[in-house]
Amino acid sequence: MTVAQTAKRTHKITLIPGDGIGPEVSGAVVEILEAAGAATGVAFDWHRYAAGAEAFEQTGYYIPQDLYDSIEENRLALKGPVTTPIGGGFASINVTLRKKFELFANFRPIKNLPGLKTRYPDLDLIIVRENMEDLYAGLEHEVVPGVVQALKIITEKGSTRIAKFAFEYARKHNRKKIHAIHKANIMKLSDGLFLNCCRKVHEGFPEVEYHEHIVDNTCMQLVMNPFQYDILLTENLYGDILSDLCSAFVGGLGLVPGANLGTECAIFEAVHGSAPDIAGKDMANPTALLQSAVLMLHHINETETAERVQTGLEQVYREGKTLTKDVGGTSGTKAFAQAVLAAMESPVAVAV
Repeated sequence: MTVAQTAKRTHKITLIPGDGIGPEVSGAVVEILEAAGAATGVAFDWHRYAAGAEAFEQTGYYIPQDLYDSIEENRLALKGPVTTPIGGGFASINVTLRKKFELFANFRPIKNLPGLKTRYPDLDLIIVRENMEDLYAGLEHEVVPGVVQALKIITEKGSTRIAKFAFEYARKHNRKKIHAIHKANIMKLSDGLFLNCCRKVHEGFPEVEYHEHIVDNTCMQLVMNPFQYDILLTENLYGDILSDLCSAFVGGLGLVPGANLGTECAIFEAVHGSAPDIAGKDMANPTALLQSAVLMLHHINETETAERVQTGLEQVYREGKTLTKDVGGTSGTKAFAQAVLAAMESPVAVAV
């Protein structure tokens, strides 16, 4: 009898393995999730689709229509890293999917894994980034030869919506403090509108401490003392930059999860690149995509399964015996995945 037949619940999920190292890390994550689900009465019905360079080679499209249709039907996707051309050609795969499904909130927790030596042990902060507007709206044109204009779009609707998301999350999860990040001293209308919306939303959440920091000062403050922050509430561009900066505090992009959330759909993704130079060499670290999958499990209210995976992952890092090379180990992708599978069967993980 199959796991799907014995499981209490089955979730349909669009899986985008990606290219480069994508198939390796997504394969490891799928294996771990299926094992955790088998132990907790959960099954996954994976609907696999290519995107990016691989999809273009196969279909002539970076995002095939079948993929759009699958996400629209399932309303849930897990995405590995994909390759998008730089400069000319197709727009960013990530940006295109976010716009298509109105995934207005980018959610990135920055938290240390046990056992890793970092400059900032026990760091735990969250970046909530507006995901639809700002310069990422992609509105550019050539005014005259040699002069290109890019339009920064900030709206009351978008700013209010992302501020509500951040404050509601803070209330629900007992986070104490939010900093709105801006450059309103220069961009007085656009960033000024963003701040005004944040201030109005804050009025309905008096229990949450609220501050405003200029983005360049924030970068300095983060490097000096990131512990002063709890939730960073940002526009699109600032959030993109700060997310990568903060990932360095906990070991790099290979470890940090990401979620793109809307009112109807959600896409969970690794935020690192496709690393074609190490593709197929059993060297890639699946941690970022695995932790993104944990966020996905929480999103669909499979808390027991999520905690089982996270506990197993943290046990592997705590022991430090089967880590990949990017975090100081000597093991490969497959050995790391097998270590997580074994750790999930340990008494600690079973007790979760």
